[in-house]
Amino acid sequence: MKPLGEERRHYWLAKRMADAAQADVVGAFSEGRLSSQEWAGLVTRCRGCTWVEGCARWLEEDHPEAIAPAACANARVFEALKLPS
Repeated sequence: MKPLGEERRHYWLAKRMADAAQADVVGAFSEGRLSSQEWAGLVTRCRGCTWVEGCARWLEEDHPEAIAPAACANARVFEALKLPS
């Protein structure tokens, strides 16, 4: 098992990936659809992800399809929290 990455870096990577996937994690948290524990779980999964460098590169590119890549440890969560079209 790889060591967990730096918490602050992965908080921002997870937030940026959520934004890229049009997942409203802040709204979900504010509305009670995402608990503090679930929010922390998002960051922890990101910290343990093996695709960190690929993630950072992916986030620097333009992705109009607004879907987190399958390699993202939080892709399914972000899909579930996607903003309505």
